[in-house]
Amino acid sequence: MANTVVWNKHDYVARMRGRINSPTAWKDVLDVKYSNNRTIVNSSMTTEPTVVTGTRGTAYAYKDFTLTADTLTISTYKNIPILIDEADRYQQSYVDQMKIAEFQGKKINEFIEGQFLAAHASWSDFGAGDLAGSSSGDTTQITVSATNIDDIMRAVKRKLYANNLVDFAVEKGVCIVWRATDFELLEGYVQANGFTEADIALKNGIPVQKGFYYGGITHYLSNSHTANHIFAGVKKMGEIGILSGTYGQAKFIEDPGNVSGLGIVSRVDYGFNWPTYNVQAYQDVNVA
Repeated sequence: MANTVVWNKHDYVARMRGRINSPTAWKDVLDVKYSNNRTIVNSSMTTEPTVVTGTRGTAYAYKDFTLTADTLTISTYKNIPILIDEADRYQQSYVDQMKIAEFQGKKINEFIEGQFLAAHASWSDFGAGDLAGSSSGDTTQITVSATNIDDIMRAVKRKLYANNLVDFAVEKGVCIVWRATDFELLEGYVQANGFTEADIALKNGIPVQKGFYYGGITHYLSNSHTANHIFAGVKKMGEIGILSGTYGQAKFIEDPGNVSGLGIVSRVDYGFNWPTYNVQAYQDVNVA
């Protein structure tokens, strides 16, 4: 007698959430705000009071400052609807169901990471002139190589420090999100330089599932870049808002649109914010 595996909706959602909650570059790099509000309003001191000389026995004057409102709006909606044919529904095993759940969670994470890395128009340009120290905000593409990957790391930090981001860099950390070809060059550089770290890298390679800390920078790998652009900068300065009420949820719809089967729909509502007063904290490294 054949066994029929009934879809376990609780386990499906739990498995999908497990995949959604797995480590990703965007969760580490961005300041992730989960909320059921449409807008999240922050502020920054864009005009700072200055330090003035005081004279004993003489009145002092108050200095003005300006707080500028900055709004993160959660308004973009994307979903991933999957239809399981009624026959397939009963012929699939429990393992097959969990693989579909993981796939749905994986695709949501990949989509968000791609959207994060596509936002390079909101970042400061970093090109060959920035690498050489001869100009700032250059768009000339850099060919990443085994001989300059360490120079790129140092030049990114130099530009951040020169723009008064030392305190933020120390507090939050500096990062670069590399492409696979760049990550290979980084691995080769690590293996060829140093002692203990080089030996470990020779034995195990460098980790890709989480950030790899080396040279004062956390290095990430992603395959979701927009062509000719990689992200570098201070972590947790760019923002993403996620609507918590829909994130990691799934709806199960019987015979959707009169199609025989089970519809499984998961959605994500999100929005990005790159405050312009911190624009030097996000560097758009122009690469060939």
